Amino acid sequence: MSKNNDIWKTKYGPRRVRQEAPTLDEAIIAARGLSDELDEQAGIAASLMGLPIDQVRAALLKSAPPRRDMQKSVMFTGPASAPRTFVVERKPSRRASAAAISGAGVTSARSSASPAVGSRSWT
Repeated sequence: MSKNNDIWKTKYGPRRVRQEAPTLDEAIIAARGLSDELDEQAGIAASLMGLPIDQVRAALLKSAPPRRDMQKSVMFTGPASAPRTFVVERKPSRRASAAAISGAGVTSARSSASPAVGSRSWT
């Protein structure tokens, strides 16, 4: 067992809690959620991790940029005295549309050599 495990007693017996330090990637994801500016993201992630900003900025530029095609909607519900806020995120599906498939040269299951269902040849 490592020294990061704490043991505390409950009515159901002793429980262990495993505590791990956050990674730089997790700090970058959190910073991207808080700001859209690259310099601000680097500063937030650097302060979370206790690393120099230059090192965090290099890791930030190496990581994949966030998706821009995701739509966010912020909505408010409840009474005016205590409104509740929630965020709805919609990601477009990756399924190909029918127009894209037909334009890509995909052939149908029926080939031109076999007759269509219900057709008769009068030879």
